[in-house]
Amino acid sequence: MSVQAIRPQLTEQDIHRLMKGDTPEQRASVAHRLCRRIALDVLSDSERTYAEEIMAILADDAADLVRRTLSVTLRNSPILPREIALKLARDIEAVAIPVLQDSPVFTEEDLIELVLSVTAAKQAAIAARESVSVTLTEVIAEHGSVEAARALAANTNAEWTDRAYDDTLRRHGRDEIVQAGLIRRDYIPTHIAEKMVSLVSGQLFDMLVNRHELPAQMAIDLAAGARERATIDLVEQAGRSHDLPRFVAQLNLNGRLSHSLIMRALCCGQMPFVEHALAELSGVTHQRVWIMIHDAGPLGLQAVFDRAGLPRKMLPAFKAAVNVFHETTYDGGPNDRARFRARMIERVLTQFQAIPKEDLEYLLEKLDYYSEMATSEETGEAAADDDAA
Repeated sequence: MSVQAIRPQLTEQDIHRLMKGDTPEQRASVAHRLCRRIALDVLSDSERTYAEEIMAILADDAADLVRRTLSVTLRNSPILPREIALKLARDIEAVAIPVLQDSPVFTEEDLIELVLSVTAAKQAAIAARESVSVTLTEVIAEHGSVEAARALAANTNAEWTDRAYDDTLRRHGRDEIVQAGLIRRDYIPTHIAEKMVSLVSGQLFDMLVNRHELPAQMAIDLAAGARERATIDLVEQAGRSHDLPRFVAQLNLNGRLSHSLIMRALCCGQMPFVEHALAELSGVTHQRVWIMIHDAGPLGLQAVFDRAGLPRKMLPAFKAAVNVFHETTYDGGPNDRARFRARMIERVLTQFQAIPKEDLEYLLEKLDYYSEMATSEETGEAAADDDAA
């Protein structure tokens, strides 16, 4: 069997150039014509066997141009042997990307293994395939680069699950290209759209509300809640820098010192912030507010509560949270602040049976965060003690 059997139009000079061409360009030119013939899929069994031998030779060619010619020309062909396709997939990106994006010979297991081991650009090529299964989508969402997340979000044929959406938003939700790709999809679950409200802004916010039929007021309320949650994260930093009064005053000036923000801070044990917030809103000194909260009984707390303009319906929950704060103590151990806040949230969750859903989710997230912080600190201390011993 000769190469002429595969490609009658190839001359003896072509055969020589394919095997021993002086330049990559010469070998690539012949390889292109040969691969086009192979791609037609009209070979006999014996011709196909010989063609596979030729493809193996091309895949081993020292010149990138020749290997890329093989990859580009046979990117859609079911004739390309799986072993050769895998070899090309692990080649340089210019060679690998065509087959990674289009070759039908890979198994799902092949693609999952590749996602876990290849570069960001190669992951993106896999994410852009014509068909991306549920399992592959979840693997890319959990392990893929931001480039892969962008390609996956834009791929209308990818099969998404709640897990894939959650992992993508957790890892790459701040990336505007990812945001835009998800928003432009024909459908995203309502609870995912709600999560995205807090991440997007401007035109993307408008597109999210209009394209996925979120009530405008719901979107505005969700965005405000997310901003409050982010503000709570800044409270401790302001406290460490002894800048709480200025921080609270700035929040009030910007109209962001809301009742729900104060209540969330209290439930997380951020009492100094609560004291300064009530002082700011009531016009009473911080020292006097401290006395009214901690040392003047329930009437004192009610008085400063009313003077600060907080709604009376919040007062029972506010009193209960203050009592929980007084009953919860620091243990004096390493990282006891995190443990204190975790215990505070646990007790608040136990006592309040009608916490709004968004506040409940926030407190549970904080509980996990402070518990993990305390645990990691204890683990570090234990390891240090072992090393010292």
